[in-house]
Order: sequence, then C-alpha cells, then structure tokens
Amino acid sequence: MQRKFTCIICPNGCEITAEYDTAAGSVAIHSIEGQTCPRGEEYVKQELTDPRRTIASSVLVRGGELPLASVRLTAPIPKAKIFDAMREIRKLAVDAPVVAGTVLIENLLGLGTDLVVTKSVGLR
Repeated sequence: MQRKFTCIICPNGCEITAEYDTAAGSVAIHSIEGQTCPRGEEYVKQELTDPRRTIASSVLVRGGELPLASVRLTAPIPKAKIFDAMREIRKLAVDAPVVAGTVLIENLLGLGTDLVVTKSVGLR
C-alpha cells in the first residue's frame, strides 16, 4: 500500500510518501520518501504504527471570572483513546481561582500524561 502524509512536525510541511503492508494487525514499512529531516521519517513511522494526538479542551470553573479554563495534556496519547480521555475531562468542574500549570488529573487513564490548566481564572 501507499499513503501520503503532510508532515506537521516543523514548518516545512514535507509531502512524504510511505510504502507499507499490513498483516495480522502489524505494519511492515518498506520505504519512506520525501522528508527533508529525520523527524519527518519518525512522524510517518509513528502515524503508521501508533498514531498519537494531544488534546486541548476546557473545564467548567465554578465562581470564576470566566466560565471555563483551558486545559491540555502534557504528552500525546494513542488516537484510539481520545474519546475515553474526553469523557474523563468532561466530568471535571473546578472552583475558582484556578492557576495555570495546576495538574487536574495525574496519569490520565494510566497513559502517562497529565491534564494541566493552561489559563488562570480568577474569582468572580
């Protein structure tokens, strides 16, 4: 099989083509072409074998000057776990004040990433 990627790792946005086969749930990569740096090759390998994404979202703030505080994960998680992670994030509501950098959930779903606040929200 052949698949084309636009690398998102750096501003170059290389158009990368990968030749690969899949069998019994695993991926055998035969070639990767078009990248201008090693990071592009690593990006495509990860996308083919274990795609991961980061999440940026928001949580409810009770009694805050703003109704929501922005949050993000500290590391990417498997793409297949995004909906599970969002279910956990949607359960949260915090009391103001909320300080940027505060960890709201440690080791979310046992995936080795924390949910942290990215914008402080003061009291109303």
